[in-house]
Amino acid sequence: MSDPSPAQEHSALERLKHLPEAYRELPRAQREGIIYGVMVLLGLLAMPFLIWFAGSRVLGPYTHEQNTHAGPFALLLDYFIGLLHGSAVFWGVALGPALLLLLVRLLIGLIRARPSAGPED
Repeated sequence: MSDPSPAQEHSALERLKHLPEAYRELPRAQREGIIYGVMVLLGLLAMPFLIWFAGSRVLGPYTHEQNTHAGPFALLLDYFIGLLHGSAVFWGVALGPALLLLLVRLLIGLIRARPSAGPED
């Protein structure tokens, strides 16, 4: 496999520069789909590692059957098995970031829609 030529690197950098512009030009539904897709990916991939990190600091090492010092990948495997079995708790963790974003947006929308208190006569 060969290294990218300077022209290819320049092309990739140019595409990265125009990425925000291209994102803004997308229809709102596609932008929202991208945002929530990224949030679901964070829930699926990042949350188990964050849970392992916090849990190992507060509760101690993660144990997996006979292994008393199982690492984050043992937790990740257990997490995906829980998802495949349809556990509501695991799906709550997976969809948590997207649901949290939805809740924050809903609260902001309600605050903005609230009638402002005017001076009383």
